[in-house]
Amino acid sequence: MAAQAPAVSLQSKDHKTLMDIIDKLRSKGINRYVNLPQIVVCGDQSSGKSSVLQAISGLSFPTKDSLCTRFATELILRHTDEHAEEKCRVSIAPGPERSAAEKKRLEEFQYSEIPDRHNIGVLIEKAADVMGLGTDGGKAFGQDILRIELSGPAQPHLTIVDLPGLFRAGNKEQSAEDAATVQKLVRSYMKNPRSIILAVVSAQSNFALQEVTQLAREIDVRGVRTLGLITKPDTLDVGSASERDYFNLAQNRDVKFRLGWHVVRNRDFKTRNATNDERDQAEAEFFNQGVWAGLSRPQKGAASLCTRLSEVLKNQILDQLPDVLDEIQRGLEDCTSRLEKLGVARSTPTEQRKYLLNTSHQFSNLITEAKDGLYKDKFFGDARQEEGYQKRLRAVVQNTLTEFSHEMRTNGQSKKIIDKPMIVSASQISRSVYLDEVKDLMKRTRGCELPGTYNPLVIGELFREQCMPWRELLEDYSDRIFEAVDFTVNAALTHIVDDDTKAKLWSELINDALGELRHELREKLNEILRPYEEGHPITYNHSLTDTVQKIRVNRMRENIMRGLKESGVEGNQNPSMTIDQCLDAIMKYAEADMETVASSDAVDWVEAYYEVALQQVVDDFSTLAIEASLVSKLPRLFTPEIVFDLDQDVVSRIAAESWQTADERKFLTDKIEILGSGMNDLQRLRNHHRQVINVADDRETRTSDASSAGSRNIPTPEETRPEEVVESVKEGGPSLSSHAADRAKGPTPSTDSAPQARSPFKFPPVDPNDQNTAKERKQFNVPSFNFNPIRTHNSGSEPRSVLETAARPVSGKPTSIFAAPTTAPPTTSPLSAPTVDASRPFQARAFVFSK
Repeated sequence: MAAQAPAVSLQSKDHKTLMDIIDKLRSKGINRYVNLPQIVVCGDQSSGKSSVLQAISGLSFPTKDSLCTRFATELILRHTDEHAEEKCRVSIAPGPERSAAEKKRLEEFQYSEIPDRHNIGVLIEKAADVMGLGTDGGKAFGQDILRIELSGPAQPHLTIVDLPGLFRAGNKEQSAEDAATVQKLVRSYMKNPRSIILAVVSAQSNFALQEVTQLAREIDVRGVRTLGLITKPDTLDVGSASERDYFNLAQNRDVKFRLGWHVVRNRDFKTRNATNDERDQAEAEFFNQGVWAGLSRPQKGAASLCTRLSEVLKNQILDQLPDVLDEIQRGLEDCTSRLEKLGVARSTPTEQRKYLLNTSHQFSNLITEAKDGLYKDKFFGDARQEEGYQKRLRAVVQNTLTEFSHEMRTNGQSKKIIDKPMIVSASQISRSVYLDEVKDLMKRTRGCELPGTYNPLVIGELFREQCMPWRELLEDYSDRIFEAVDFTVNAALTHIVDDDTKAKLWSELINDALGELRHELREKLNEILRPYEEGHPITYNHSLTDTVQKIRVNRMRENIMRGLKESGVEGNQNPSMTIDQCLDAIMKYAEADMETVASSDAVDWVEAYYEVALQQVVDDFSTLAIEASLVSKLPRLFTPEIVFDLDQDVVSRIAAESWQTADERKFLTDKIEILGSGMNDLQRLRNHHRQVINVADDRETRTSDASSAGSRNIPTPEETRPEEVVESVKEGGPSLSSHAADRAKGPTPSTDSAPQARSPFKFPPVDPNDQNTAKERKQFNVPSFNFNPIRTHNSGSEPRSVLETAARPVSGKPTSIFAAPTTAPPTTSPLSAPTVDASRPFQARAFVFSK
């Protein structure tokens, strides 16, 4: 079709670069650490998966399940220009469970010649033998991956992974245990959130009985990354209910997937030796008759499947590129942090002591910051998160002591004496009842004092009864703070050293040191509480007498007011009342019983002393116990001075490297190398797309200005002089005006009987009523036709540019496509910047097609 011809020159180079970089990352093994976008072909055994691969690539795959479906097969297809020579390369990527010797042996399996008659089956059999699959006593299925790389003019830009077929019952070649192995392998690929699931369903079997459909809907619940593929539609009886059911399925009416369904016709037994052209011809004739003639062309046939899969994979890569970069960045940060914990290799005594000196210095500084409330290090994290708050030791201590002070004032008394007779809790007691208890106690502790007086030791006894909850509260809050200290110390060690070294440090030094601090804290608590639990009340704080005086004055004032109210003097209700009568009314409420007076006086002194002692205990607990005996000593738990004094035997026990640590260091170093290389490749890819977007932005600005110029006679893009034109890449396509003319003429007539073209670059039309499309046409001064130069439409999402998606930064924040053009990278970069060629007409290289 005339409208599709420019797509090859417009998309081929960028598309190939995109796919090549992802395949390069996969070949380096980055997919062991980061999920990469890919298409995985899943289906039951005998569902026609191998025939689909053959139709897509042109290679002859064996159709027996005992061969190519014993392991995952990665098919890498690349489009080249029509004059390029077709190339093929076959290799094995060893599985993670292989030993170093086995990996070396498998990696030596290399073939770089086109098989005779494109029959890849011979190489697949050899690969199975090298992997040790299917042989006597060998495994039936393996974790190794066979990589088939094929490039040529007839190939699309596509990478797919074919997985072993699912099955339930075993036989002499595959057991029930093998079925579980295959399902586990298929699930692992399907669960990759960046995988596009190509669910192959054979029309020869009942749809509901095929296991792949259940797995696809179980793993991809919303169906957003699944594309259904129906094979063997020619096995259905014409006009039957089964044919109608599969036709409705193909139209996305039954099981709905966001990516929809596709139908291909496989070779049958009679046509198993037919050429690719003969196969395509037979497929085209089949789909042009019966119920399948009513299915749209982009949904049927192997050629359109190539186009569809290529476009789906490209969009998936571009959509996921920012997230992949983000995940790689997080992986690099994690590896770097873990590698810093491991430190440098330490085999000699000097290296070991040096390592501990550095570690102790970091620990001491970190604990000092936590103690002083200077949370500058990244160790402290986000204060809004619970873990970040718990690491801020000073904040935890301050808040805990504030809560302790409140708890002491609220629940520190054994009995809360209240004047009102109404009791609302078990700890409360009315003053009158309490006075009766005090009078009884005075009788039992009477000494040589005169009547109306009392033994002063009663005050100490009453106070000790009131402060009984103190010990429990102090011990409880000291335990809380010690737990916070333990958490911070443990977190600091985890942040600084690896788990093995932390365990050794804890057992050799930290645990004993913390135990000593805990013992000192307990001793300090006993020291603080001893005067109040054992001795007699002592204080020289003047607030004691002030408080007693205030209590007495308040009680006297209340008695006077009660007498005045009763006499009627208040409010001038009884103006004839004499002073003597007023005094008599007031004295009526004066206590006459001397024992009651003495009891009330003792209670006043107890309450006043309790307030003074409470303030003292709260302050002593905070300053002498928590601060002086615990928190202030934490930085000295593990210091360089301690390391200097350690015996060499102790240093070796703590800092000597285990083989696990050495292995972990090698693993992290290799991972950083792989992730770092992948990050560089993907960043170059992202920067390349930013360059293309900037060129498109500059061209859009020029065109918009020309369209709005009107009477100012600013030249349009068609009138622009060649020297003013910016070409986006060295290998451009036709001009915008010529492409518009081609589209205005309509599609090139074609017959349904002809086989579909094998070009991988077919794109469905854009909705002509779309407002965004209409806006772009207006900006580019383009007639109404189904070609959208800037935007693409993904189902269920807002219109946006595919290249704009790829240009999003690692942080995930959108980058405007209308930013100022950036400076081109050096010419040595494999992804060179767009160049300027004054001899070429106006070109629209950054076009993408709407879905």
